[in-house]
Amino acid sequence: MIPNVAATVRLMLVTDDALVAGRDLVAVCQAAARGGATCVQLRLKAASPRDLAESARGLLAGLTVPLLINDRADVAIAVGAAGVHLGPDDVPLTLVRGVAPPGFLIGASVGSPAEIDNGRGADYWGVGPWAATSTKADAGPALGASGFRRIVRLAEGKPCVAIGGVRPEDAPSVLGAHGAGVAVVSGILSAEDIEGATRSYAGALSRLTSHDS
Repeated sequence: MIPNVAATVRLMLVTDDALVAGRDLVAVCQAAARGGATCVQLRLKAASPRDLAESARGLLAGLTVPLLINDRADVAIAVGAAGVHLGPDDVPLTLVRGVAPPGFLIGASVGSPAEIDNGRGADYWGVGPWAATSTKADAGPALGASGFRRIVRLAEGKPCVAIGGVRPEDAPSVLGAHGAGVAVVSGILSAEDIEGATRSYAGALSRLTSHDS
């Protein structure tokens, strides 16, 4: 059971096939966790279900933060991951909720008001793209702070994380728009120093939290 969803998704590392190619996936994610990542979303679009499950098991054995699986609820449930992140074209959220174990975390991608119905019943929303991004080919137009804020207002209290081209310096705008945190792909994975890059995001988020408190 994940008691505090907002804290869990505050700084999410999202993996990417191209950006982790040739690297030790477990070591990369461990470095991000040391830098302050609060969870990892395993997104490997080119991997077969068998390979995805193998990668997930390796991460479950090596990580101390929750692991979510992108798209494949069947794999997430089979390997015992903390949850799944679903897109608008994935299996309906209600079906996943019906077969998932208690405490299973379900996130949904919401990039426009038209996608809100797909996210009803989710535990959190991934809202984006915040800015232009090259790591997701089907991402819609950039929302920016104002577009992000509009969707957050429709989330009925669900934690919303900004994804897509988010930089550490965007943290004030994300939190100022009542976002719960950020999900990061290339901002962390493109760096030579994974731990240091993650720490930049974690530091920006924690400074703002400390200031607000």
